[in-house]
Amino acid sequence: MIHAHVSSWAVAIILFFVSYFLLRAGKAKGQKITHMILRLFYVLIVITGGMMFVNYLQIGFVEIPLFIKAILGIWVIAAMEMVLERGKKGASTTGSWIQFVLALILVLIFGYMVLG
Repeated sequence: MIHAHVSSWAVAIILFFVSYFLLRAGKAKGQKITHMILRLFYVLIVITGGMMFVNYLQIGFVEIPLFIKAILGIWVIAAMEMVLERGKKGASTTGSWIQFVLALILVLIFGYMVLG
């Protein structure tokens, strides 16, 4: 399950940057398509992450970092969506980018803390 989760995250991050650069280039149709595919990967990330979360709870691995990592993962997805949506509206994306980078760093730290 972990491989599907990590693969989904990797593809989602690539799609996020492709969608952002298409937005910046003014390619609205391509950006809309990649953004919709990215949203599909959000669903895959949440499903695989939820399955891993339940598996860890079933084996008795209940620690606070596991819950924090789940919340941080949702924050990363929200920050990615904020960057793209604020960019579409022409609003400043600086705060959303800061949130994205901060949340991504924290989720990686907690992910390695929980799993490693």
